[in-house]
Amino acid sequence: MAEDPTTVSRETSPLDPRGGAGRDAAVGVGAGAGAGVSDSDSDSDSASVSVRLGGEIEVEPAGTAQVFGEQITRARRFAADLAHYGEQLGLVGPLEASRLWSRHIINCAVVAPYLRAGGRLADVGSGAGLPGLVLAIARPDVSVTLIEPMERRTDWLRDETARLGLTNVTVLRARAEDAVSAGPFDQVTARAVSALIKLIPVTAPLLRRGGELLFLKGARVADEIAAATSVLRCHHVNDIEVLELGEGIVPEVTRLFRATVGGAS
Repeated sequence: MAEDPTTVSRETSPLDPRGGAGRDAAVGVGAGAGAGVSDSDSDSDSASVSVRLGGEIEVEPAGTAQVFGEQITRARRFAADLAHYGEQLGLVGPLEASRLWSRHIINCAVVAPYLRAGGRLADVGSGAGLPGLVLAIARPDVSVTLIEPMERRTDWLRDETARLGLTNVTVLRARAEDAVSAGPFDQVTARAVSALIKLIPVTAPLLRRGGELLFLKGARVADEIAAATSVLRCHHVNDIEVLELGEGIVPEVTRLFRATVGGAS
């Protein structure tokens, strides 16, 4: 049996990544202020915000303000907007109210420490802005391009970017395979788009040499990796690891597939 190239690591704190030895240094969530508008003049310690989406309310989980830092006010506005518009625009399902923060927003935000400082990030199949808008909120120092083929979703992404006052976001209506000219990017992310065997061929070409894939995956990510062996080899994907993030903050950890494409830049 071939040796499994995948490293699995459990990260207990979203603010202290320990799985990136030898890669570009990551910075903490909410760090940096060069590309976005800071919420430092707002009351970051204000009462937790609850959101409603056609059902029960999920109270903002403890630790959310720590995850978003100075950007917490903007994160709360995004949660409220997604709760208000999400179902009618087909962005999230009608049963997601009870886990909008924990399953969706914080699930994405814990990836923020793994973004390269001052880098360019592409979010493929951005949809509701998960994870792209969440990461743009948490990391205003990173330039984020939201790639989405559906017009009504790109309309939402542009409107929400304007409502949030984000200056580090570009919305591109396109399929991933038609967005190569918008790159090259330092990192590419995706969530709930497709299995690795289909996702890698359309995302790897968006990266510069030595760029990273950062995919939020489900519990069967190891099976996806095994099924995509030939595709991984073909696109020179290496340094594969699966990180488990957010333990102690959210009920279900975020599984982050992280890998490098090609060699050093």
